[in-house]
Amino acid sequence: MFFGWFYMDWTLVFMVPGLLLGLWAQWLVNSRFKRYSKVRARSGLSGAQLAAALLADAGLGDVEIRVVGGRLSDHYDPRRRRLSLSAEVAHSASVAALGVAAHETGHAVQHARGYFPLHLRNAVVPATRLGSWLFIPLFIAGLIFASEPLVWIGIGLFAIVIFFQLITLPVEFNASRRALTLLREGAYLDGGELEGARKVLGAAAMTYVASLVTSLLVLLRLLFISGALRR
Repeated sequence: MFFGWFYMDWTLVFMVPGLLLGLWAQWLVNSRFKRYSKVRARSGLSGAQLAAALLADAGLGDVEIRVVGGRLSDHYDPRRRRLSLSAEVAHSASVAALGVAAHETGHAVQHARGYFPLHLRNAVVPATRLGSWLFIPLFIAGLIFASEPLVWIGIGLFAIVIFFQLITLPVEFNASRRALTLLREGAYLDGGELEGARKVLGAAAMTYVASLVTSLLVLLRLLFISGALRR
């Protein structure tokens, strides 16, 4: 029964919209980042210099800034109070680089100001990792052994992953809003440059939306498969 389902699984059609949305979101972020990476900001500040200036403006001069490998691997680590910037962001004075650097600085400001969704997301990280590791093996084991409890445990663990993605959305959108406000109030970018940064950050936000939609479609697929098991 299980292997027949695996070979002739019509529920794969649920994944098509998520796949297309994900490909579009990735194309959008790459396209906009590439476009605005060619536009040099009039301030002449590099991404690392801008991040340092914004952190100082926010009274967060004790946050460490470091350069890391990888493309668009920029992130803020609240445990170490460390802002990591990829080389193409840290050393570039482009509008795209400054937008990304400001966004990550926005996360540091969220952390310092006690922004609740960020702290909630950080709190569920361990459970999310556990869920992402175990939901597939438990769900498949439930199908193989026709065990509904295992199937539902797998689905429940995947629901934790979806919850993490859901609370990530306000965190990311808020960080972008903070970034644009910091850039505008500090006059680090002018009107046209600010609009370019907004487009880059908006495209990046769409990747999180696409991930959530894809996960919801996966959940729908799992629910259909679990229903087939009961029948």
